[in-house]
Amino acid sequence: MRLWALLPVILAVGGIAGFWVVYAMAVANGSVNITEAFPYISTCGAYPPQSCVFGQILNLGAFLGMVICYLKYQQVRNYGCRSRLNLTGLVLGMFCALGASIVGNFQQYNQLETHLFGAFLAFVVGILYFWVQAFLTDKVKPRHGGLWIGPLRFALSVCGTVFLVATFVLFYLKRNSEAAYCEWALAMDLFLLFGLFAVDFWHIGDCLVCVQPHRRTQDIQASTQTLQL
Repeated sequence: MRLWALLPVILAVGGIAGFWVVYAMAVANGSVNITEAFPYISTCGAYPPQSCVFGQILNLGAFLGMVICYLKYQQVRNYGCRSRLNLTGLVLGMFCALGASIVGNFQQYNQLETHLFGAFLAFVVGILYFWVQAFLTDKVKPRHGGLWIGPLRFALSVCGTVFLVATFVLFYLKRNSEAAYCEWALAMDLFLLFGLFAVDFWHIGDCLVCVQPHRRTQDIQASTQTLQL
């Protein structure tokens, strides 16, 4: 089942390629004018037809992100790390995925407040999620990927934090082009961090989901069988 490793790769490659396709569509049909200012990601995906592509990419990415976050949580848990930090990471990852879906479905020119809330979940909570994963990398054994995986995940988390802070600061200073550059770099950084999970998922042998009936239901079934006898 080495195919599990393809999920992070699909999310990373598909997300990066999809965002730049949306950018190319927006430039081609004149929705954004790059001679005036470099556009934000959401600005590129605000108008049709690229808004449809933008929403679909983020919805699919949110679904894959939720699956990946759960698989990572379960993998760490199966390695004996049943700490609250791992559970916290799962919760943060789910909120990050939810934020991405909100951003894709509530465009900034239609529902700005909702859109900004989704962006907060996707970017801010997303960075917090990967900081949790960076700390878990040093605690969980075995560490897949050797000695380089921890420093690389840590370095990408630092870069993401710098890009996030720079985006807010430059936006406050009304340096919109520079803030947009940092936002795009932040998005690419998050996709790379998700793609890095392929190293961990390469070692997943199988994944099973079991559904157990309620105890009362089991008692009723046992009683019914007894009466039939």
